[in-house]
Amino acid sequence: MTTQPTRPGADEGPDVRRGRRGAPWAVGVRLVWTAAAAALLLVTGALGGRPDVALLGVAPAVVALWGARARLGGATVRGEVWADVVARGAEAGTLHAAVRLTAPPGTEAVRVRVHRTGHADAEALVDVPLTRTLPVRAASVRTGPQELARVDAQGLGHGGDLTAPVARTGRTSVTVLPRAGALTALPLPFRLRGLTGQHSSRRPGEGGELRDVHPWQPGDSLRRVDWRATARRSPRGEELYTRRTFALAEAHVTVVVDSRDDVGPDPATWSGARPVRPEDATSLDLARSAAATVAQAYLGAGDRVGLEDLGVRRRTLRAGGGRRQLDRVVHGLAILRPQGDPAPRVRAPQLPSGTLVWVFSTFLDPEGARVAAHWRRAGHRVVAVDVLPPLRTRHLDARARLALRLVTLERADRLADLTAAGVELVRWADDDAPARLQLLARRSHRRPGAGVGR
Repeated sequence: MTTQPTRPGADEGPDVRRGRRGAPWAVGVRLVWTAAAAALLLVTGALGGRPDVALLGVAPAVVALWGARARLGGATVRGEVWADVVARGAEAGTLHAAVRLTAPPGTEAVRVRVHRTGHADAEALVDVPLTRTLPVRAASVRTGPQELARVDAQGLGHGGDLTAPVARTGRTSVTVLPRAGALTALPLPFRLRGLTGQHSSRRPGEGGELRDVHPWQPGDSLRRVDWRATARRSPRGEELYTRRTFALAEAHVTVVVDSRDDVGPDPATWSGARPVRPEDATSLDLARSAAATVAQAYLGAGDRVGLEDLGVRRRTLRAGGGRRQLDRVVHGLAILRPQGDPAPRVRAPQLPSGTLVWVFSTFLDPEGARVAAHWRRAGHRVVAVDVLPPLRTRHLDARARLALRLVTLERADRLADLTAAGVELVRWADDDAPARLQLLARRSHRRPGAGVGR
């Protein structure tokens, strides 16, 4: 899981310009009392003819004049925040950032406050010798676009008697890429396509496992002559026998993510009236991570992977292979997010024949199940991945429990209909999800070309 930072600049508002150079520093209460005491001693000594009393007011007067001079200079402190380090881990991830502070000469300390939505504000009083960079860490299990931090910085003069105007940075946003896991075995589509790859098909060709031993025909390469079979079947050498193999092919995979739902483990937050806690991973976070894991596994095997979004029609990534395709898929997954009520689809997106379809959805509404069943009826192999996180229901009242039970029953019937239609179901949050994927993979690898069309 990596971060793509967005530097402040264009997002800075009036609050940022308020702390720029030229604004006067505010005078503290202690400096006001110091100036008043100096004036009182000087006036008393001058009117009463007491040089010793007037001499006592010289030191406070010098301090007050020095503070006034610094105030009239109009220097200020500027703060800037940006993300510069990789955020590691999707389960217990940490976003690393850095706060760069620039203070004018004469600043004794800088008061810094870092604000991040959903977290408590962090405050510190630091020494800034002109410039200083402070590390900032924030725990995060979320992926996709999110706010990183906002920093308020205020300079303090000599003895804390002068305070600079607050310099406030704009809201810095980052895009946290999902972290891809590891899969040992993957299912294959019913029909393999292409002339290259690492999977054995039922089509005769070069590079695969043994198909049969056949008499030599015009066009066969002499390098494939099986001399042992020739000596055994034709001792006199009247006929040559060659070893024929299955062709290697590649799988075409389409990753379909339902970005219309982004729900957390607390059903009380599904209506949107209450926010999801920052430490809870949502269904879309699980979908991003699961889809990135599947895409990385197939692309690492030399297959072709494309991306579809059921929420926004324009986010279609054509199937491709290689490392750059993985980067495109992961970035496309990271920017997926709900965008209001999408327009209803008249029909499911058209896919090339022989495509293996992975549908990542919560299946809380019938749209994801409808398109998955449509693709299965069209002859594609469809794997439906349930990304609904484990629910917390102990704090729900009776009405909320009843509503959740009705939604759960409808969802269970929907998943049962999918299974009956031939769609293979995997619950990503379950502990047996890897074993379930290995079982689906064995159905494709029972023998070379098993279940694969010509």
